[in-house]
Amino acid sequence: MNAAPRIGVIHTSPATVDLFGRLLRARIPGATVINLLDDSILPELHDNGGDLAAVEPRWRDYARIISGQGVDIILNACSSIGELCARVQTDVPQRIVRVDAAMAREAVRRGGRIAVVATLSTTLRPTSEIVVQTADALGETVLLESTLVDGAYPALIAGDPARHDELVAAALKRAIHANDVVVLAQASMARALPGLPEADRAKVLASPSFAVEDVAAGLATTGAA
Repeated sequence: MNAAPRIGVIHTSPATVDLFGRLLRARIPGATVINLLDDSILPELHDNGGDLAAVEPRWRDYARIISGQGVDIILNACSSIGELCARVQTDVPQRIVRVDAAMAREAVRRGGRIAVVATLSTTLRPTSEIVVQTADALGETVLLESTLVDGAYPALIAGDPARHDELVAAALKRAIHANDVVVLAQASMARALPGLPEADRAKVLASPSFAVEDVAAGLATTGAA
């Protein structure tokens, strides 16, 4: 076994760089985390209506580049481009972990009424779709509600995280009271959870912790951790 597994993470927002760095190193002691960030992807998807074809060529390049750094596994840290993981997987020998895949499985496992809450319209659709696809694959029936939190992401990138957290927390409270489980469509939204009562937080699923467990499991199967 390698004493120090190498984990490649491809980001589309600076907000996830430190977050996943902390979580991965805490869960997998000694791990080396190699980050690649392109913060132009989300604005481009926002402007083109979520057309992944426009960003797919360079994301393929990023996967190949980070693969060439000798990593044992690759984590795609962005739900908006989650669909690219399957398309690009054949380009690299390492497993590519989709950030929201394990979270979707847990949401379906809990079942019932599921709310997907997002601050970006480009993330709302793919996250909702992976929940539905996961339910279909597992033979489960769920009722899905999708909510877009207007103004939250612009506040975050404008340097007003408190406003972002306030808007997200308010939307989560409404969703929590009307559903059995609430799914956060973006890893960056998890920063709003500390402002919720513990009982409410228990109904909310955020992708970072589930994705990190997915990475750890993937490393274990390769003998890298």
